[in-house]
Amino acid sequence: MAVLKNKVVFISGASSGIGHACARAFAQQGAKLILCARRRGHLDRLSGQLSDKYKTKSFLITLDVRNREAVLKTINSLPSQWSAIDILINNAGLARGLDKIHEGDIDDWEEMIDTNVKGLLYMTRAIVPGMIQRGRGDIINIGSIAGHEVYPKGNVYCATKHAVDAITKGLRLDVVGTPLRVCTVDPGLVETEFSIVRFHGDKKRANNVYHGIKPLTAEDIADAILYCATRPGHVQISEMIIFPTAQRSSTVVGREE
Repeated sequence: MAVLKNKVVFISGASSGIGHACARAFAQQGAKLILCARRRGHLDRLSGQLSDKYKTKSFLITLDVRNREAVLKTINSLPSQWSAIDILINNAGLARGLDKIHEGDIDDWEEMIDTNVKGLLYMTRAIVPGMIQRGRGDIINIGSIAGHEVYPKGNVYCATKHAVDAITKGLRLDVVGTPLRVCTVDPGLVETEFSIVRFHGDKKRANNVYHGIKPLTAEDIADAILYCATRPGHVQISEMIIFPTAQRSSTVVGREE
């Protein structure tokens, strides 16, 4: 996949899970990586590992995508050798809680909306104009099956992922007539820190989400994202929905006892 050699790839939420796996997948193909997350220690370790194994050049950004001013300032102040971003992977996102709306935690709602929707918009607004000016670029948004189906007690999280789906489709229309490609990769059950975060650190409850099945891994999703990014220029993977074989919808899962 020489097509990625020295391409600048920006990955938000790179410190763990799908973002972490994307960093490894793209590093293996010779890309230069801008790794963005809130946890600097995680980024430092990842960057060191990628440098040792693949000789990858990385630029690290400690950033909360919810902070509009910080996002704009950070992107606008990138060094010249890193400013021409070729691929944006909008991965930063999370779920909080699993409650009925009338019993929900409003702080959880705010965090999901600010990260999954507004954070994605801030990153997109900051980076896409440069892509249009340069006449090249891929935007790959990480959605969810929750952006296509609403499941019980998923209300606000599902709403944020429906928003990601709508934003992706809207951006694809907005950049018509340019070479830019806009994709969304929408997984079902992936075993990462996702459920631990959703349940505020309750690992036992998080593990039950994946009980009796072989879920997707972060590497499975990174492989799909890499596929989207490496198609010939005339090919755009607009949307990819990925389930583990045991899963057939957001709520229909065949579990072994």
